[in-house]
Amino acid sequence: MLDLSRILAGPYCTMMLGDQGADVIKVERPGSGDDTRSWGPPFVGEESAYYLSCNRNKRSVAIDLKTTEGIAVVKELADRAHVLVHNFTPGLMEGFGLGYEALRESNPGLVYTSNCAYGQDGPYQERPGYDMVLSAVGGMMHITGERDGAPCKVGVAITDVLTGVHAAGAITSALLYKARTGKGQHLDISLLDVQVSALANVASSYLVAGQEATRWGTAHASIVPYQVFPTLDRPIAIAAANEKLWRALCYVLGHGEWLEDERFESNAKRVQHRGVLIPLIESSLALRSCDDWMEAMVASGVPAGPVNDMQHLFADPQVVHRGMVQSVQHPTLGDLKLASPPVQYSETPTKVLRHPPILGEHTTEVLSDVLGYTTERIEELQMLWARA
Repeated sequence: MLDLSRILAGPYCTMMLGDQGADVIKVERPGSGDDTRSWGPPFVGEESAYYLSCNRNKRSVAIDLKTTEGIAVVKELADRAHVLVHNFTPGLMEGFGLGYEALRESNPGLVYTSNCAYGQDGPYQERPGYDMVLSAVGGMMHITGERDGAPCKVGVAITDVLTGVHAAGAITSALLYKARTGKGQHLDISLLDVQVSALANVASSYLVAGQEATRWGTAHASIVPYQVFPTLDRPIAIAAANEKLWRALCYVLGHGEWLEDERFESNAKRVQHRGVLIPLIESSLALRSCDDWMEAMVASGVPAGPVNDMQHLFADPQVVHRGMVQSVQHPTLGDLKLASPPVQYSETPTKVLRHPPILGEHTTEVLSDVLGYTTERIEELQMLWARA
């Protein structure tokens, strides 16, 4: 797999496939590399935490695409690849002579994946974009934030992450098609398209009922109670999403009389009277700690969870039990902890086998082993790219 992508959406996709066993060759600019290498602090040694988060299980080669020789090397690698992933703006790869139509002539089985902000066509196709911008254009920012507050971005680059997940799934499907037919194809994956599709019930409420979306903070437009509440110490998320759970919650809170209140007798009524009900729940929860309430909620089967910071999250017994942190040896950083691949396979477990590579760490290895270049030719190219 040839990875010419930078930032997060493309690298997240190729990391997922690397976790599943793909040999991912990451092509980077000599000298600076992937943009995220400089996105810090925090840094660990010379590496940014951001870069380390999405580039495990890859090999890095430093190739200058501004040179004729660099383009020729990437073309040779593409001719041997099953998959190519890039996130350049439309037309740039074609300008290099590395567009899909050019590459499929010599490699008809190539699965060529374009991860771009707005896609390969349309009035916005040439616009650049980052996750935050696409979150705004794609409606996510409009529905995120407190009810009376300003639009807010999600705490991680969720549009990029979702695009990476969709791209990985699409590549897997395209490889299955290739296995059956021998044919590759071009996958046009747009961050905007992914964000629009991810609006789920919010999009449906507008499309089928004409209901304009609003911000709800942690609350839900159609379910009450379903939000974060303060307790005596730290916040707790509670999801009483059906009548059985509502009854259980009332008893946990010591207010069985709420079950007799006609204002709260159905979810629709509770939505209608949320302004009355939510303060009552808040008053009850404020009397005890989050851990005390969690013990009672778990015993009664009410879905609830503490709002964990990172310290609490990575000490959480379930997270620890599921092995959601793995360590890998890094040549300059030593024992490096990374968030684990999230899928548990019964037959082909995923592992962090390769550390996030140092810039150009595998240039000699790849050009020698994959393309058969001599040591002299490799040194000649590296000197050329160092001067470019």
